[in-house]
Amino acid sequence: MAGALLRGGVRRFPWLCNVLLYGGLFAAGDAAQQLWRRRGQPPDWAQTRRVALVALAFHGNFSYVWLRALERALPGRRPAAVLGKVLCDQLLGAPVAVLAFYTGMSILQKKEDIFSDCRKKFWNTYKTGLMYWPFVQDQGRQNWTRPHRMLGCSFCSRKDEQNIDHTQQQTL
Repeated sequence: MAGALLRGGVRRFPWLCNVLLYGGLFAAGDAAQQLWRRRGQPPDWAQTRRVALVALAFHGNFSYVWLRALERALPGRRPAAVLGKVLCDQLLGAPVAVLAFYTGMSILQKKEDIFSDCRKKFWNTYKTGLMYWPFVQDQGRQNWTRPHRMLGCSFCSRKDEQNIDHTQQQTL
């Protein structure tokens, strides 16, 4: 009963489910990562709230609209279409997502220079993402059905956010 209700909700409200999924996974992943890294210390719940807010306000919405646009522009699972989607996403979508994350976090942390983290950490984060996302996207577009694709990308996005968080913690 609950499974049918959940599936119906996802089909009826895919945008809302995607945004909530991104926000939930980002927040849960940030909390889990803090618990793992800060053994014996309490988690920084304000940091987790900021990560969740950036995911809810931007990343969930952006990924939903962006991935649908890519699917409409380059439909299908043919190798040429998949390669085109991956290239477009890595050259256009990924820089926007990375910049939005660092800028959004800086705004929420009330930093004076909201672009300082972007200048310090963008290229390292982007290059690391280039080693991760093309493989995830290739497998996702070829092997996952459309309803599972957003769930898979959300889950993998959480893994990528761990990389971003690790980069964010680095002192450059």
